[in-house]
Amino acid sequence: MKNKTFRLMVLVVSGLMLQGCIPKVAIKKADAPLPAAFEPGVLETTNTATVMRKDFFDDPALLDLLDIAVANNKEINIMLQRITIAQNEIQRRRGEYLPFVGIRAGAGGDKVGEFTRKGALEEHLPLAGHAFPTFLGDFRFELFSTWEVDIWKRLRNARQVAVLEYMASKEGQNFLVTNLVADVAHSYYELLALDNHLENLEQNIRIQENALEMVKQLLLYARTTALAVRRYEAEVAKNKSNIYKIKQDITVVENRINFLLGRTPQPIQRASSGFMEQNPKVLMTGIPSQLLQNRPDIKQAELELSAAELNIKVARANFFPSFSINAAVGFEAFAVKYLFNSPQSLAAAVAGELVAPLVNRYAIRAEYKNASARQIQAAYEYEQSIINAYVEVANQISNIDKLKKNYELKTSQVEALVQSIDVANQLFKSARTDYLDVLLTQRDTLDAKQDLIETQQKKFDAMVDLYRSLGGGWQDEPMTDAQKSYLSALSEEAGEKMDENLSKTEAAKKIDELSVKLVED
Repeated sequence: MKNKTFRLMVLVVSGLMLQGCIPKVAIKKADAPLPAAFEPGVLETTNTATVMRKDFFDDPALLDLLDIAVANNKEINIMLQRITIAQNEIQRRRGEYLPFVGIRAGAGGDKVGEFTRKGALEEHLPLAGHAFPTFLGDFRFELFSTWEVDIWKRLRNARQVAVLEYMASKEGQNFLVTNLVADVAHSYYELLALDNHLENLEQNIRIQENALEMVKQLLLYARTTALAVRRYEAEVAKNKSNIYKIKQDITVVENRINFLLGRTPQPIQRASSGFMEQNPKVLMTGIPSQLLQNRPDIKQAELELSAAELNIKVARANFFPSFSINAAVGFEAFAVKYLFNSPQSLAAAVAGELVAPLVNRYAIRAEYKNASARQIQAAYEYEQSIINAYVEVANQISNIDKLKKNYELKTSQVEALVQSIDVANQLFKSARTDYLDVLLTQRDTLDAKQDLIETQQKKFDAMVDLYRSLGGGWQDEPMTDAQKSYLSALSEEAGEKMDENLSKTEAAKKIDELSVKLVED
């Protein structure tokens, strides 16, 4: 009785010593408070980010490009494989805390020296009524099992880390889709703007060619000089050369879109007419706290932070003893003909093993401190992603307002310059002004129209950027195959029926619920 009490006290004291040897590490709680509204005094709860891209963009040609991009983009497909790897990691870690059962067979033999203890025993002991053979065989066939008892929840926490990392990779895919949608939309509107630049330049060339003919006629009647003709010819040649520059820019943008769509270069179908008459959609920004639900990068950072916190517990459990059970049952004999004789050849073994780190625990300490450092890093990254999201939205709100006012003033400028071309031509015909005034007026009008087209493009770009900054472009898409597979496995494990009609958002929430439930169980 005293010996048992002494052993128990030794174990308790050893446990306390191990506990006392665990270094203290810092854990940071993320703190990034958001204002109540994006604009002072303006509080709106409706958020455009929850609108699906097929309802947000009303250009059929653009929607077709977006569908192709999301399905075929190489970066998206690479990300899907990373998600599959993360999903498989969950299954791997789940298997670590369940008993492992295997089957094995072996054959061998040995000859021992006669002048050894074992050889002397074999010389004088009979084996199944016969003397020991010179070469003694060893044949076995057995089932064996190994199981590490997860006392400190190290393995279960590691599995939950894998679940969180899987969900973070899914949010990473959503963030990639958001950026892909925005990139394709930006390039598409740039293409429309270039088409309008080209059309505007060609219209201006026609005007200048008409003016050139007029100047040539005036030269015949000695009402102007050859200098005016040469200046007009130079201006027409300059603008014609710019046509090839714009066409090259169009080719570059088309190839960029094809790259985003994951295909080789080919013409891009688009509707360029009416671009200048279109008005970008008015977006509802909602309240800043909605960014936490809508922005995939914030949700990804939050999940990675949760995983980092759990990893500290996993690293801490390495300081405590691990307990494993090994068992085996089967047949063993020195000859094959005796292998399955029962019960003579029946063999069984069971053993428990308790292992605790005692000396030279530098590696465990370093990993524990690294886990703490990674948690603090993840907390800062989470805070940074929140601040970055708020700043992006605030910048685009201001940008849209300034571009609207800029566009109105440029429209007035173009209208005035278009009227001034007619006035300048009339004055030039009546010899009341110089040809340079007409030439400069035409040049200023061309530049103003080009600026107006660029401003219109920037308005659409600002709309797309705000939609992306709010976290739009990925919501309520159908579940991916990887998500269906993993949700099906979780539902089966939890004894629930999977709904095939869930959206991505709903599926992500369901995965969260099932994962928490299974870990608690």
